[in-house]
Amino acid sequence: MTAEITKNPTGYNATFDRYFEHSPEQVWAMLTDNHKIHRWFSGLQVEKEGEDGHLTLDMGHGKKKEFPITDYKKGEVLAFEWGDDHVHFELGPDGQGTRVKMVETLPDITGQTPKDVAGWHVALDIMEAILDGRGIERTSEWERWYPEYKRLFESMGVDFA
Repeated sequence: MTAEITKNPTGYNATFDRYFEHSPEQVWAMLTDNHKIHRWFSGLQVEKEGEDGHLTLDMGHGKKKEFPITDYKKGEVLAFEWGDDHVHFELGPDGQGTRVKMVETLPDITGQTPKDVAGWHVALDIMEAILDGRGIERTSEWERWYPEYKRLFESMGVDFA
């Protein structure tokens, strides 16, 4: 299922609502344990956990981008700046598993937006596959979802020409 794209007062939200058949502790570890993060998002790392913490993304050639954590509640909420965007993960128990809500707040939609939103979609799929103990091929999944997100944004009147 694709993300729900909605207008907000300052831009747009891409909201992913997922259910993982794993405990909140297991899902939280996927977001905060660097060994687990590297399996679903190569180069991303939590440098310091907590409200005054930050993540980094290895851009290659010795360059790193830093993303401050903006909201944090251990085991429940992890939010951080993502360039001009903002990413917010919220976890909650749901039966035997975990409800995962991820919202990317976008100040503007550009030609890169459907690529990035497809990337987050696939990252969540990979997280779930790792927890399920199964494989998933990142590139083919992205190639499957990117055209869907491009069509979705185009249906909202966005022109990528």
